[in-house]
Formats: sequence, structure tokens, C-alpha cells
Amino acid sequence: MFIVLAVILLGALGFFLVQGTKILPKDKREQYLSQRDPDDLPGGGVDTLEAPTEDGTGLGEPELGGGVDVAEPPVLEPSVDTPEPVAGRLARLRARLVKSNNIFGKSLLALLSRDEIDEDVWEEIEEILLMADLGTDPTMELVDKLRARVKVEGTKDPALVKQMLTEELTALVDPTLDRRLTVTADGRPAVMMVVGVNGVGKTTTVGKLARMLVAEDKDVLLGAADTFRAAAAEQLSTWGHRVGVPTVKSDVEGADPASVAFEAVDKGIELETDVVLIDTAGRLQNKSNLMDELGKVKRVVEKKSAVDEVLLVLDATTGQNGLNQAKVFAEVVNVTGIVLTKLDGTARGGIVVAIQRQLGVPVKLIGLGEGPDDLAPFDAAEFVAALLEDR
Repeated sequence: MFIVLAVILLGALGFFLVQGTKILPKDKREQYLSQRDPDDLPGGGVDTLEAPTEDGTGLGEPELGGGVDVAEPPVLEPSVDTPEPVAGRLARLRARLVKSNNIFGKSLLALLSRDEIDEDVWEEIEEILLMADLGTDPTMELVDKLRARVKVEGTKDPALVKQMLTEELTALVDPTLDRRLTVTADGRPAVMMVVGVNGVGKTTTVGKLARMLVAEDKDVLLGAADTFRAAAAEQLSTWGHRVGVPTVKSDVEGADPASVAFEAVDKGIELETDVVLIDTAGRLQNKSNLMDELGKVKRVVEKKSAVDEVLLVLDATTGQNGLNQAKVFAEVVNVTGIVLTKLDGTARGGIVVAIQRQLGVPVKLIGLGEGPDDLAPFDAAEFVAALLEDR
């Protein structure tokens, strides 16, 4: 019995000696390790937990990866996008507009190029124009002018027909309207509010507009006054970060949007920015309480600064329904310009004319895609040329 116990005790003692580095207290372990041959340590002589310093005076962090301090990696500056130049954007995006609207142009050109145009043809032309959301009054006006010119000039020459349509459609779109954005103000930032119903892409439009302004060397500040949609402020802030633009937002969900808008303008004045862009919550035009709140946002901002632009974002694919929305918003906040989005996804290019006639305000910007720089200043001549492109 004693012999068995002795064997067990000797075995246990040997085990503890071999495994000493695992059960010794930390201070004893360090002393023990310091007495060992470095080649016995794991990792080819480097203790991955606590390596000696170069002068041997104490313990420090190992230098791994060619001398880079793993504990303090180099700080990389965040990348900032360089937006595409604004000049020529519509011309660059013309192919998209041509693709979505070429049926409209080709149909009219084919009908007007016939040897004989009877009443049935004129009715078909009217139908095409109405389906393109040109509106009843502009359609009848265009048809009457075309009738008169066809009678005098004839329509057998395709080039003459295209010239005729180009001139009359351009006149309807009205190149004389002032489509410039107010981006300068005397001694203060220019203030722009962006409004519209739910789902038309207001926040995205604000982000794209910020990129446009940055491309024109403007200092911009964003105001996240859409406090009802949880992700709106973060979405807007992300757009701002990409081009180095600050965003004023509230940390409180459901905060007063008028207060956020006011603070944004106040901060813009403090920072001496060129433009303050205010994003607002989407609201249905038939909800009077929400529309009243939008009016309140504008009134509160005006206590600090005049509002230079109120841009109404409309989805071109909604057609005539967009006109009803536009009328109500115009009554509440005095809309100064239209931003027409998704124009590349519809053959209803006539909505430009209908909206301008209805509101008496110009289409200033159009969206032609999902890309960050797919927002362009509207140009009447380029737009009509794309509508009647024959390829």
C-alpha cells in the first residue's frame, strides 16, 4: 500500500514540474519564463502574450508585421467622393431619356410624315400626346399649331417634320423660364427646403443635390428635418459624409422638425456656408394636419432666415396624379421649382409641360437614374431633342 502511494506522489510531482508554467502564479510564471531559453518559447522565441522590450529592461508589446505596432494601427483618413461636373450632365444622360421616350417621338414623326393626314391621324396624334401626360390644353394647343403648319409647309420631308415638332414642343416646354437655383444670398446662406409626398425619393434627392452643389464649389450644410422616418437622418448623414458635407440632426426620434430646420439654418449662418439644404418628412397632400406642420417648418425657419427655394419632388411615373399633389404643396409652402425624378423610367415626358402650366413654376432638376450623380439641371432644348431622337 505504501509503495503504491509513493508511486502516485512521485508521478504527481513530476507532472507539476513539467506543467509548471500553467499553474504557477503570474509573477512566478514570468520569473520562470525569464530563466528559460528563448528558443523554448512558442512562436520561435517570441512570447505572443508578453514579449521583452528591445533594451531588455521590461516587458512590452511584440512588434509584428514588419515593425507595425498592432496595438496602435495607422489611422486612415476617410475617403471623400468627387462628384461629377454639373455642366453637361443632361447631355451625358440623354441616352437614358431617349431610350424611355423614343416611342413618343417616333410615333409622332411617323404620323406627321404621311403623304395625307386626315382626321383619324390627327385624333391618333392627340391620343399619343395625352398618353404622354402633356395635358388637355397643351395637347389641343400643339395640335392646332401643327395643323396650321402642315397646311402651309406640308409634311413629306421627314427633316422638316422633325424641325416642326422640335420648335413647337420647345415652345410648350418654355425655354424662357428661369430654371436657375438660388445658391447665393446677401450675407447669409441660401436656404432650400425639399418637400413632397412619401416615397418620391426626397432624402436621396437632397443627397444628390448636395453633390451637385459641391461639384460647383459650394459649401453646403444639410438639415435632417425628416424626424418621423427612423433611418432618414442617418441616410442623409451618409450622403453628406460621402462628399464632406456636415449634417444637423436630432438624436431624439420624433423630434420637432421645425426645431431641427431652425438649428440647421442657425448652424449654417455660424459656419458661413453657402447653402443650407433642409430635408422634410414625406406627407400625403390630403392630410391637412401634416400639411399644416410643413407650413410651420417654413414659418419657423423664416424667423432666422428667408427661404430662397422650396423644391417639390415629384415622381414622373405618377403622371397626372402628381399634378394634384403639386397644387396642394404649392398652396402651403409657395413652391419655387420642381424636381422630377424617375423621368428615365417613363415615356410620359409631357408631364413637364403639364406641371409647369398647372403651377406656373419651372421644372429645375430632373432625375434620370439611381446613380449618385444622376440628377441634372433641366434644359428645355436638350429635353425636346431627346424626346424626338430618331435612333
